[in-house]
Amino acid sequence: MKAKATLKQIAKELDVSVSTVSKALNDSPEISEQTKIRIKEYAKLKNYKPNVIGLNLKNRKTKTIGVIIPNILNSFFAKVFSGIEKVADENGYNVIMCISNESLEKEAHTLEMLSNGTIDGFVLSISEEAQKLHDYSHFVSIINDGTPIVMFDRTTDEVECDKVIVDDFDSGHNATQHLIDLGCKNIALISSVDNLSVGKLRADGYLKALKDNNIEINENIIIRTDSEMDLVDKIADLYSNNLIDGVFALDENDSVAALKVGVKKGYKIPKDLKIIGFADGILASRRLSPSLTTVSQHGIDIGEVAVKLLIDRLESKEEHKPYETVVIKTKLKERESTK
Repeated sequence: MKAKATLKQIAKELDVSVSTVSKALNDSPEISEQTKIRIKEYAKLKNYKPNVIGLNLKNRKTKTIGVIIPNILNSFFAKVFSGIEKVADENGYNVIMCISNESLEKEAHTLEMLSNGTIDGFVLSISEEAQKLHDYSHFVSIINDGTPIVMFDRTTDEVECDKVIVDDFDSGHNATQHLIDLGCKNIALISSVDNLSVGKLRADGYLKALKDNNIEINENIIIRTDSEMDLVDKIADLYSNNLIDGVFALDENDSVAALKVGVKKGYKIPKDLKIIGFADGILASRRLSPSLTTVSQHGIDIGEVAVKLLIDRLESKEEHKPYETVVIKTKLKERESTK
């Protein structure tokens, strides 16, 4: 018995999208007659039979949204999910949350598994591995198949979809400028997220602020890595071997480490050393002693806006609705580490 071909196999062989194959087989006016004939003849040759159950799943609304986050232990992503769930519930949608654990393979597998009719669309933040490898083909494939995606925080210009971002560059610039305004002359940068889009933008903001104030860039007081491995030792070496009076840390864990090592090294904070961290989790701000000045990303707001964008697209009668990028402004919350 001849094996039955699938839509994906036909699309791959004919070098077209799965969406094009599906539309051609259903006589969509969007597809040219020549392309329809080519695809239908090839489908017949390959013994393609439509999956009626699958079609029913695809064509009905599940009122369920898939959420993929890179790391559940990060308080920022927990806040975003809280915002997503709140607005989804208010609009009658259920939420399925999955965790990529920063893995490209797990991220792609989750997208494929849930896009078989289980969910109507995705809200997600890109995994570390996908950004490191610049591999976004799995997102493009899902969107081409007709499942909408809204990206938040970690996004890429290589995928056309709705996005919700914070003003990472401006935040990095403003935080550094605040340290300069407080009298800091030797401001260290600590980043363990240099392979992520957000980390690069925050670092660029730091460098721009130094340049704007005619402060020479000192590579000896800049830590830019893509791993937390040995981060505490690197910070300890930085404090021991350099004269610094300010720190801008680009991630919650970087911020906690910067403050704890500073205290251990005997710095009087904020008299000798002023520190600003990124993100506003409880661990990295109010529960530390001294409490930490942070750049708050408004995670709950990001989640609410992201899921609103997705629901608007799912319920829109507009066939080619333009994609939106919404920028959420951060806020500097000043605490004991700078005042």
